[in-house]
This record gives sequence, structure tokens and C-alpha cells, in this order.
Amino acid sequence: MSFVWTIAEQHNGKLRDVSFELLARGRKLADKLDTKLASVLIGDKVSEQSMQQLIQRGADEVYSIQDPRLENFICESYAKVLTTLIKTYKPSIVLAAATSSGRTLMPYLAIKVNAGLTADCTELDIEEGTGNLLQTRPAIGGNIMATIKTPDHRPQMATVRPKSSRPLAEDKTRAGKIIAVPVTADMLDGRVKVLGYRKDVTDFVNVEEADIVIAGGKGLKKGDNFIIIRKLADSFKGVVGASREAVDRGWIGYPHQIGLSGKTISPKLYIGVGISGSIQHLAGIKTSEIIVSINSDPDASLHKVADFGIVGDAFQILPEIQRRMDKRNGGAK
Repeated sequence: MSFVWTIAEQHNGKLRDVSFELLARGRKLADKLDTKLASVLIGDKVSEQSMQQLIQRGADEVYSIQDPRLENFICESYAKVLTTLIKTYKPSIVLAAATSSGRTLMPYLAIKVNAGLTADCTELDIEEGTGNLLQTRPAIGGNIMATIKTPDHRPQMATVRPKSSRPLAEDKTRAGKIIAVPVTADMLDGRVKVLGYRKDVTDFVNVEEADIVIAGGKGLKKGDNFIIIRKLADSFKGVVGASREAVDRGWIGYPHQIGLSGKTISPKLYIGVGISGSIQHLAGIKTSEIIVSINSDPDASLHKVADFGIVGDAFQILPEIQRRMDKRNGGAK
């Protein structure tokens, strides 16, 4: 057993970005183990061009399992497919995204193949000498980072936080193999059928996919002051994020929380207002392209990792930024 596998995700035949993020993680591990990296793609009507993208982003092989009955994610059927593949090809490591589907599928699959699983990892590495997968994740409410290994069973399995790493650059010169795996009746579970999807709009915010995130923390002093953050985020055509402290105080809902105990983000622009910058929060924003910190404390940890740090009173700075955004957008002067 040697291969490293990543589980690609698709919806309506289109690959999700997290598929490429996983390949970046898997490529690093496969190179350390001097082995091949494969991407497993389950779905229907996913184009060969999309599969070539997986190769161009780091995969050596793509296992393509295409069938109309696999168009929608059904845990039981996907697990049956993967169980069959794991028993046939015997990979050493299997990685999936810590998305709603990955968090549903991987625990179920781990039981089926008698493997260990570490969920919601932020870092992965290979142990020298043993080849064991070192899986680092937050523990005890995000207050410590635990490194876990499963030395006695294979494959070693982990889910990885979306947006915790950047995809590799596309390399159109890379060559790889696409392996079409035939679907047989015993690889499907007919007990569950997808009838449709219903969107949950209760305090929903897609902070993970946003290009611009403006986040507030304890320095805002009270929940009512998040109206300033919301207005500014609207001006930037961005979304509102928050520190754990702001959420714990009931100032804003959990879907906005950023950090190890919340969402991991990778926007083009992140602005943190009144956020000191705990280790847990910094881990959730570290792949942001540009980080701006606004805080009255010059020694705030967020200032130290920021591309731009503004030391001062947020209640004086934000109105000025808002005024300039209004002017830029053709609104109030």
C-alpha cells in the first residue's frame, strides 16, 4: 500500500475548488513518500477536460466513477464505491475535504474499511522513518493543537479544512492517467434517493467563498456596533466575519465565526476590526491574500501578520473609510 488518494468533489458535473486544494496537500505527502497521487472522482457527466484539470493540478492518476445514479451525493453509495476501490487498490492515505459531504462520508467509510480517521485537520505531514501520516487538528475547544497518527491500520484517513491551503498552479504540461472504473450493482445502495435540495437561509453567510471579508471582534464593545461592519462590508461587496469572542458574546451568529472553531477563509482581502488575533483566529485567515488589521493596541498579534496595520480607534477610522467608500460608489459625500 503506497498511493495517496484525495476525494474530489463535484456538483452538477462541475468540480468544486476544494478538489484542487486537496491535491496540493496530497502532492506534498506523495512526494515525501516517493509515491503517486490519485484523485477519486465520483459523479456523473463530469467532462474529461475537468479530469485533466485534476492532473494539471497535481494528480498522477484519476479514478473516474461515473453513473447517473451517482450524480448526487449519497453517503451509503459513495462509501460502497470507495470501499470497493480501497480493497482493490490499497492506498496508504485517503484525504477528503471537511465539507458537509466529507464530514458525512469519511466517518462512515472509516468504519467500513476498519481505518482510523482524524477530522478537521489544519496541517498534514509524514513522520520520518515510519511513513505514518501526522494529522494536526484543534482540540479542547480549539485551545490546543493535537498531532495524531494511526500506525496500526491502513489506509490512514483525514478530512482537511477547506481554504486552509492554496491549490497548486495549473501545469498543462503534466501528464497523467484517467482510469474509468465500471459501476456494478453491488457498488450502489438503493435505500436512499435524493428528491431535491432546500436552502437554509437562517443567518446564512458564505464566508468561506467570499473574496472580501470584514470581521469584527471584542474591540467593537457591543453587538449593536456590528451594524458598522455590515454597512462597510456592503460597500466593499463583501461579507461579515467575526472572532470567536464576538460570537460567544452573542453579538453575531456562529455562521460568521472565523478560526479553528469556525470557518477557514482565503479571501483576496480580509479586514479585521478590533480583533487581537489569537492563534486560533490567525489559523483561519492565514491564506488570505491581503490582511488589514485595525486595532488600538499596537502589540495586537493580528498587526504582526497583517500586510497593513492601522493603530487607532476603530470608531474614528471606520467612519472615514465608509465615507470614502460612499464617495467611490457614488453615494453620500
